[in-house]
Amino acid sequence: MNERIVELFRADQAERIHHPVCGTAAYRALRERDALRRKEVLGIMATSGIDDGENMFQAAMILQHGDEAEEVWQAHRLARAAADAGHRPGRWLAAASLDRWLMYQGKPQKFGTNIVPDGRRQRLWDVDPGTTDEERAQWDVPRLAEMVRRAEELTRSEPMPPMDAAPRWLTEAIRRWYPGE
Repeated sequence: MNERIVELFRADQAERIHHPVCGTAAYRALRERDALRRKEVLGIMATSGIDDGENMFQAAMILQHGDEAEEVWQAHRLARAAADAGHRPGRWLAAASLDRWLMYQGKPQKFGTNIVPDGRRQRLWDVDPGTTDEERAQWDVPRLAEMVRRAEELTRSEPMPPMDAAPRWLTEAIRRWYPGE
């Protein structure tokens, strides 16, 4: 067990208890700290590697908060390895990181784990209709109807973040969802 990865994971999760609103100075500071944690995790992986399922999961969670598809793909590979090593939480994270990787490329999610703002509401990112709730259950992912309900709840409870700084993959999707606007 790499104790530094444990510390980085705890810091990552503690910052998400009271997640700052997107677009604010506090949010930008969080993203800077996220980037530093990802850089340190990648350095640990390059020098000493990670061979413990729980550490793989923790490193994957940190990398999953990345801005680039490559970081999220690395998160998926680690989460999958954690799941294969018997660390059950790795199953959900493997599904969620695969979905995020697909989302960053503008493609439909496989499992339906990502909810995004579209300037009007929170919505479930497009989902591959061929994935069943039974398959979601195998990866410890909630049923699709539950994720739609969560998006509706977030629309009611969370402020809409400013969309002027939305990443390219999201702005392209918004144009697809609302053509002509």
